[in-house]
Amino acid sequence: MTTEPNPGIPNPEPQGGLYDVAIVGGGPVGLAAAIACKRSGLSYVVLEKGCVVNAIFDYPTDMTFFTTAPELEIGGHPFVSPFDKPKRTDALQYYRKVTQAERLNVRQYTRVEKVHAAPAGFTLAVEAQDGSQGVVEARRVVVATGYYDSPVPLDIPGEDSENVSHYYTEAHPFFGLNVTIIGAGNSAADAALDLMNAGANVTMVVRGEGIRSTVKYWVKPNLENRIKEGRIGAHFRSQVVEILPDAVRVQREDGTTFLLPTHFTFAMTGYLPNLDFLEGLDLRTLPDECLVLSEHHESTVPGLFVAGSAGYAGRTNQVFIENGRIHAEEAVAEIARQLAQAEAQATARSGEMA
Repeated sequence: MTTEPNPGIPNPEPQGGLYDVAIVGGGPVGLAAAIACKRSGLSYVVLEKGCVVNAIFDYPTDMTFFTTAPELEIGGHPFVSPFDKPKRTDALQYYRKVTQAERLNVRQYTRVEKVHAAPAGFTLAVEAQDGSQGVVEARRVVVATGYYDSPVPLDIPGEDSENVSHYYTEAHPFFGLNVTIIGAGNSAADAALDLMNAGANVTMVVRGEGIRSTVKYWVKPNLENRIKEGRIGAHFRSQVVEILPDAVRVQREDGTTFLLPTHFTFAMTGYLPNLDFLEGLDLRTLPDECLVLSEHHESTVPGLFVAGSAGYAGRTNQVFIENGRIHAEEAVAEIARQLAQAEAQATARSGEMA
């Protein structure tokens, strides 16, 4: 469902300090939920621990999206890009402009520490950038935190060293250095090619037999050809078992090991949602760690909704901005229905008592 943008609609004020909806996460999905709240006449606040669309900000500097610009649009605002598939900088500009045009109520650099159930709905304990503590109260909560915050750990010695990162930004600082990349997905493939083009000596260490089939179709053959040429080294059916200051220890499938000289290691092992701030609530999960959600994205905690990839720990490769934004609209539509029904029931009860 696409709604024509109408930035002139004012943001409803919370009654008695109680918002209709608190949205945790200011990424594209959280912003889509905010727009839906605004157009449904619901008071809301977006609580974002970093900047607006912080995960996209943390993407590699020159990253190109897999999808086209229209698939990243929210609130009916056209995403105009000079490229068929927009770049990170295009997306940052687009979501800033949407936030500004809609005058969305976003509190940046406000971390949600804990969500508690309360008689009126929920109480959210928050911490601002300056360390000050606060409380936000809301009838409903929409969690739209994504999954980019929590890298899947290697659980090996040296993983926490300064010469290791689970995030890749740009290649320039690694010119002329030996760089090891652990993994063979999209992030690993993009990093390997970018580093190679910038003059780094790149070697990939991959558990499987080759580059993953899910790697972007225009990237996979390029990477495989560079490996065949020897411009990028690759050890398949192998894994890094220790990271040292100047090398990584690699174990082959047959159990033998060798040292690979390395100045820096990028562990591109994937990411998982971090829902620690919901600990203590009755959030039920499926065997693959995905949350149990209704067709309207409501969790097993009544009134707590989860939109986008945050609820899909075992299936993060199936939920992206393009379908997560739809989750947000569907969740807010159900919230609006629930609150309208509750208000009608309260009015009916007061009429009976009069």
